[in-house]
Amino acid sequence: MRFELRVLRPGSEVTSLRLDSPSADDAAEQARQRGYSVLKVTGSHQLADFAGRDAHSLPLGLFSQELLMLLEAGLSVVDAIETLKEKESKVQRQHLLAKLVAYLYEGQSLSQAMQQFPAVFPPLYIATVRASEKTGDLPEALARYVAYQAQLDVVRKKIVSAAIYPLLLAGVGSLVIIFLLSYVVPRFSRIFEDMGGEIPFTSRLLISWGNLVHDHGWTLLIGLAGGLTLLVFWLMQAATRRWLFERMTAIPAIGERLRMYQLARFYRTVGMLLRGGTAIMPALHMTADLLQGPLRQRLSDSAKQIREGMQISAAMEAFGLTTPVSLRMLRVGERTGRMGEMMERIAFFYDGEIARWVDWFVRLFEPLLMAFIGIVIGAIVVMMYFPIFELAGSIQ
Repeated sequence: MRFELRVLRPGSEVTSLRLDSPSADDAAEQARQRGYSVLKVTGSHQLADFAGRDAHSLPLGLFSQELLMLLEAGLSVVDAIETLKEKESKVQRQHLLAKLVAYLYEGQSLSQAMQQFPAVFPPLYIATVRASEKTGDLPEALARYVAYQAQLDVVRKKIVSAAIYPLLLAGVGSLVIIFLLSYVVPRFSRIFEDMGGEIPFTSRLLISWGNLVHDHGWTLLIGLAGGLTLLVFWLMQAATRRWLFERMTAIPAIGERLRMYQLARFYRTVGMLLRGGTAIMPALHMTADLLQGPLRQRLSDSAKQIREGMQISAAMEAFGLTTPVSLRMLRVGERTGRMGEMMERIAFFYDGEIARWVDWFVRLFEPLLMAFIGIVIGAIVVMMYFPIFELAGSIQ
């Protein structure tokens, strides 16, 4: 469920923040981990929130790329954002950029202006911009964020593209099975009824199914549509997704890859923040929501140890946030002072392992899925034709 929070960060005014969370208490805890003081938490309906988000959101990756190109061309920040506002075709986005420019004209920094729109600019993005303002190199920070977002998209696209063919195969196979059971089988059942004599048990099942479809076809259709609707609605719930995630993490092979995927996002994000000039503790707090379930609590525990003076590598190892490879790379980063770069390298290493595992899993899963669908369809066809084969044998 999505919650809207009224929050206060020390040294700034009251603002609003929207978070996806299974409960109000969890949403408030997420906000506190980001450094906010929570004043009020209210729930919002997902459909209404989705519509509002669509009206006021901004494609952050495209916005960053275009802003980067304009800044590199020599335009000031105000002129660049005004240029983006003028070329924007959607009225809602024009208003958002106009408000952003108005805050800049009032003398606020870019990060302070972006902080007024927490639903559009996430804390990670604002922290990147704020760190660049201290060094005076906003284009480099934007380039770093664009590269970070592009790498996340690469991993996500690999997983999505690998899932397309199995989903398409399962969908087509399901449609074929539904067509056989709803159209072909009922017509064959009438032939079996007219045959008389001894009919095999499996064929009697087909006759019963054919009679059921013939007598209650519309009821079955409405029930199927209603069931699918309820299933989609159930899957849209945050609590459902959390429950499914916990069940999947309990599977040894899949759970380990999900853990690795979360750690890859976590290390990449922290590495980008560290290279941009953000201190380690704020970086850990801002990236806490990238981890789910037990990993988030482990990060909180390790952050406490780091605050008390423990080395980053030792704290991460103590709470199970490393692998043998990442642990060695973290130690190298501590010795050389290049912790941000090493964390990004850890993320690249994890991404490679995830990509190889996804490729192996798809190569194994596709033939198994094809075999399963073929067996189901073949069983239906054999049950339909088996009485005919017996009749032909008796005539001979």
